[in-house]
Amino acid sequence: MRNLIKMILKIPTFIVFLIFYIEEVVRANLQVAYDILTPKHFMKPGVIAIKMDVESDIEILSLNNLITMTPGTLSLDVSTDRKVIYVHAMYIYDADELKKQIKSGLEKKIMGLYR
Repeated sequence: MRNLIKMILKIPTFIVFLIFYIEEVVRANLQVAYDILTPKHFMKPGVIAIKMDVESDIEILSLNNLITMTPGTLSLDVSTDRKVIYVHAMYIYDADELKKQIKSGLEKKIMGLYR
């Protein structure tokens, strides 16, 4: 019974997360489409290491999958100690800013869903 109540209370958090992720996917799609359709390429690809705060298997899996499903980013690997995720991104203008966006956006929302 407590699990059911806990799940029901997470519905608003899930809806907020869903809206957030849809906005992220649309924004990333527009950025990639613009880069494809213009004669000049704005890509600055690279790999960054992001220290993760997520800990459980489902949180790490969710973060990896959602990063990979977002256009322009690809989750490459998780360190053996499960503390760092390696991400390839097409648009790394400021690595620290991209890390901050992933941590304060996607990772924070995932932790809100599962904790």
